[in-house]
Amino acid sequence: MLLLGGHPGPPGSIPALRLAGARISGVLDLDGAEIGHGMWFEECWFEQGVGMYGAATRTIEIKGSRLPGLNLTMARVEGRVALHRTVLDGRFELMNARLAGELVLSDAVLSSPGDWALVAGGLVMEGGLFCRRTTVHGGIRLLGAQLPGGLHMEQAQLRHPDGVALLADHAVVKSMALSQGFTAEGTVSLRGAQITDQLTLDGAVVRASGTALGCARMQVGVLVFTPAEPPSGQMDLQNARAMAVHDREDAWPGTVRLQGFTYGSLNETGDLHEALVERRVAWIRRHPGYAAQPYEQLASWYRQIGHDDDARRVLLAKQRHRRKTLGLPARLWGHLLDATVGYGYRPWLAGVWLVSLVVLGTTVFAGYSPRPTEPGQVPPFSPFVYTLDLLIPIGGLGQRSSWYWQGGPIAWLAYSLIATGWILTTAVLAGITRTLNRN
Repeated sequence: MLLLGGHPGPPGSIPALRLAGARISGVLDLDGAEIGHGMWFEECWFEQGVGMYGAATRTIEIKGSRLPGLNLTMARVEGRVALHRTVLDGRFELMNARLAGELVLSDAVLSSPGDWALVAGGLVMEGGLFCRRTTVHGGIRLLGAQLPGGLHMEQAQLRHPDGVALLADHAVVKSMALSQGFTAEGTVSLRGAQITDQLTLDGAVVRASGTALGCARMQVGVLVFTPAEPPSGQMDLQNARAMAVHDREDAWPGTVRLQGFTYGSLNETGDLHEALVERRVAWIRRHPGYAAQPYEQLASWYRQIGHDDDARRVLLAKQRHRRKTLGLPARLWGHLLDATVGYGYRPWLAGVWLVSLVVLGTTVFAGYSPRPTEPGQVPPFSPFVYTLDLLIPIGGLGQRSSWYWQGGPIAWLAYSLIATGWILTTAVLAGITRTLNRN
């Protein structure tokens, strides 16, 4: 009766219910009630769950107590809800509830093994959710929740090994701290979540079979991915977007789905760009199978910061990865493009081949005398110019048409240089065309 206005108190006072050391054996059923008082419970024992479905109330604070369930579904709370050092053996339900303040679960224990321990889909708050140093046996469900004050789970322990430990799909959150000893035995799902500021997993541990971190279509300002150990399951970043990524080389799990993942910057430091590129390419190859977009995204970022050479290294790595997915003829042609011009990203290789072949031809032809096609009417034989004339697909230096060999290995060398010239020229043109098309 006190909670329902049976004793409003003297004028000018602020009524409240404060209980300490009480044992409540009956059902506290306040579904749909209009409660104008705040409630404080300390060292209390509730034998049955507390029902406040659709109620309108003020601050609820429970300290050092024990209760088998708390139902605030559809409730409106003009204040905050706090559980300090409290054991809740059953569900804590906040579906579609509205809180004007914070939801605080500090040093608490929520236990609903094999089920959702905290169900808060559609929760709308003006503050944040603070779940620090809390142990949860079961899952936390925050589907579509709106948490403008952020989700703070430092040192929280979530145990739902056969299911989803934390589900915050499509949640709208200012920041999310799953850090400083945060541990989840089960999947952490953030699919479609919108995190305007920062998502940090610094010092976190996530263990799950299958997908450990589901972040597909997530949008985040800054992704800080420096867990205490790599997640034991795969990480899904497909079609996610981050303004910045801060990570460590050894932080990522063995499988990272990166198709469609875009970012504004990476925390690359130091001058050893080639080594950094190799590490980033190794990161991309954690994506199962071949996908072009992660390579294109990384190359785009390198171009954006003015590292064009690094961008070309990434695109060359992309072509080499793609080559493994092709049939035998295409793979052979790919190897040829790679060896001759690096798929167009290393055109200087063509110059190396040309110089090597010119030196070879000049050296060999200098030790032999070819026969003139028209004695007395052709220019003098020049091994160097003759070799160049063979390598140029359309000979125009006058040596190839003026001199010839009478069979033997030297003639075969000449034929080989002609064929090599055509192959080299075709590869150069193909590589240049590929590069122009990409840029």
